[in-house]
Parts: sequence; C-alpha cells; structure tokens
Amino acid sequence: MDNVQPEARLRAALQALDAWPAEVESQRVLTDAFLRYLSLLVKWNRTYNLTAVREPERMLVQHLFDCAAVASPLKRLVAERRAPHCADDGRALIIDVGSGAGLPGIVLALLWPEAEFVLVEPVAKKAAFLQQVTSELALANVTVARTRIEDLSPDGRAPDAVVCRAFASLADFAASLDSLAGPHTVVAAMKARLDENEKRALTGDWRIGAELPLQVPEMDAPRCLVMLERGEPLHPEQEPSSGAGTE
Repeated sequence: MDNVQPEARLRAALQALDAWPAEVESQRVLTDAFLRYLSLLVKWNRTYNLTAVREPERMLVQHLFDCAAVASPLKRLVAERRAPHCADDGRALIIDVGSGAGLPGIVLALLWPEAEFVLVEPVAKKAAFLQQVTSELALANVTVARTRIEDLSPDGRAPDAVVCRAFASLADFAASLDSLAGPHTVVAAMKARLDENEKRALTGDWRIGAELPLQVPEMDAPRCLVMLERGEPLHPEQEPSSGAGTE
C-alpha cells in the first residue's frame, strides 16, 4: 500500500482499529495532527537520531499504526478499572514511561484527547522533541516530564494507566513502578515477542495478568499488549493465555 496517499492509509488503519472519529471536522483535525507529527519526527530524526526507522513510509506503519493499535484496548481497560472506584468524571491520567519520540504517548494523546498524558523522558534531546511536538500540535492534554520514572511525583495521584514501548525488560519496568502504580492502575507494556526468560525474571509480587494480541494494519509481525498485575503468582493451570507478542 506504499503507493497510496498517507491520508488514505491513516484513515483505513484507524478505521480498522476502531479509532476513527465520526465527525468530519474531527477527522480532518486528527489527520492533520498525525501527518504533522510524522513530519516533525522525520525532520528531527535526521539530527537527533530519535529512532532507527528513518523512512516516513516505515514510520507510518511501524510507529504510528503500531502505537494506535493499543488505544482502544487501553481505553477499555482503564474504563473497566476506573468504573467501581471513580465517582466523578475526572480525566484519566496516563503515564508513558521512556516516551522517546512520543511513542506511544503522542499517538495516544491524539486519539484520546479527553485523557491527561505525562510523557516521561530523561534524555534531553528527546524531551526537547516532545516539547516541540506538544507546542506545535497544541496538545493541551500532554505534559513532558524530563526525569526518570522513579523520580516522578504526579502530585500524589496514582495514575489510571502506565504504559511503555521498548522501554526495558518487564522486570525493570515493574520495579520502576513500585512507588507509583496504585491498586487500580493499569500497567501495560507493548511487546513483540515475550520469551519465558523475561516472564521468569519478574520478581516481587508482580506477575503477568494477560497478553492481549494486537493486529497492526499493514504489519505482518507479532505484537501484543502485556498486562502486569500485583498479587500472588498464578497456579500453573491459571497461566494467562499467550498472544502474539513491541520492541
């Protein structure tokens, strides 16, 4: 589909992912924002090496479509977790750990404007890029935190979800959240393949709650959203089902 215009490919991908808005004006605004973000990513990548993927065609699929694939499942999980515990209509707080080039945080913020996002990135050049994107796209629902996740202090409020993509091993990811994630926080890691060694490396009271397979438009590669939970280890007969396994 590389000869098809990016606008048409974006629309087809978001429709397939149940993330395409119904209103025509919202469609126009979303398409414009995605393509401007892609343009900024290409431009800054030439100097700052934000991602190893350099061709705009590949960025569209391997970064934008890939991250968009988690929007609907993450929204659903957060809504299910918040429902019994949130009496008001307050905005959900989502933290993207090791955001890098804004993946998945910027993509999710575009598709989920009613939520608040904190993009955590300690590397100066990457944090500067995130600030530029936030400013140029006028993303009022995004805050960039140039810090390590272990040092983040979100005003004493436990986030509704913490998500990462190619940030670290599951064990390191979980360990970094010990003082941040609350009892109702959705903890999710985007992965390609999840081998047994990485699963066994989880320590403390963290465990894998589920592996949700993802179907990324125009991509023929395994992807999944790994859900981490605190609690007693599962019995062997209760092991979560394996899904297609994002680095």
